[in-house]
Amino acid sequence: MDIKKYLQSQRRLVEQALEEFMLRAEGDFKDHVAAMRYSLFVGGKRVRPILCLAAGRTICGDDSLDDQLLPVACALECIHTYSLIHDDLPAMDDDALRRGKPTNHMVFGEAQAILAGDGLLTFAFELLSRPSAGGLDPEARIQVIHTIARAAGPLGMVGGQALDIAFEGRNIEFDDLKTIHRSKTGALITASVQAGALVAGATEDQLQALGSYGNNIGLAFQIVDDLLNVLSTTEQLGKAAGSDAERGKATYPAFFGVEKTRQLAREAVERALGALDGMGEPAEPLRALARYIVERNR
Repeated sequence: MDIKKYLQSQRRLVEQALEEFMLRAEGDFKDHVAAMRYSLFVGGKRVRPILCLAAGRTICGDDSLDDQLLPVACALECIHTYSLIHDDLPAMDDDALRRGKPTNHMVFGEAQAILAGDGLLTFAFELLSRPSAGGLDPEARIQVIHTIARAAGPLGMVGGQALDIAFEGRNIEFDDLKTIHRSKTGALITASVQAGALVAGATEDQLQALGSYGNNIGLAFQIVDDLLNVLSTTEQLGKAAGSDAERGKATYPAFFGVEKTRQLAREAVERALGALDGMGEPAEPLRALARYIVERNR
């Protein structure tokens, strides 16, 4: 399949849904909502919501459940965007650019950026829990909310961010780096795949297979991010290149060098593809997404 055309069409679908669901910048809270919307609509690959949609369609075989999948997909993008706003803050990575545009705190100030992130995180769970969201079965809804909350919280993305900051400038073991990557990046990517599968009524075996797929593409995604930070320019990345080394962050290239790191990313993708064995043609978008992750240049 043509992955570029697929990603373009799916991004449009997700962005149309985000526009439908997202609050408008009007009334008493217009400035706060404007800050939320700024980062949500400033661009982005929309990888997590697209994975959610692709996983759901893999299980049900078509796009008949998109009305149920889209609120979940959009909630995942809200959570991801909140994490970027907070990650860019002066107290964390102190970045001035994100997706080629000034970061949220550069436009709205630190306090409003913090609150914009808080608003997006909380709004995500409003989306996930609203009774009118596509007629999702209540038990499945609880499973989806639990899966995403666990992945986003202290044993997932937030915990990984905390470790990432704590280990800056320190010599750490490779196992520590794996924990950071698995938590900070991999957990929400895996949850995106599993949440889509849960909406579609996946069996336990299917959930385990898709969990393995998600774990491995999450690892590949972060490994490639590490590589791009070393090899790309700021213009290509849309954010500061070379920042990992400047901050003394542990990365795969720092441990293994560039070529070995590329090999490890390819191996992770091959494991992800292997996890989809037996899922047939409906899983082809997931396969193409796995290959895209290791081949992307930003």
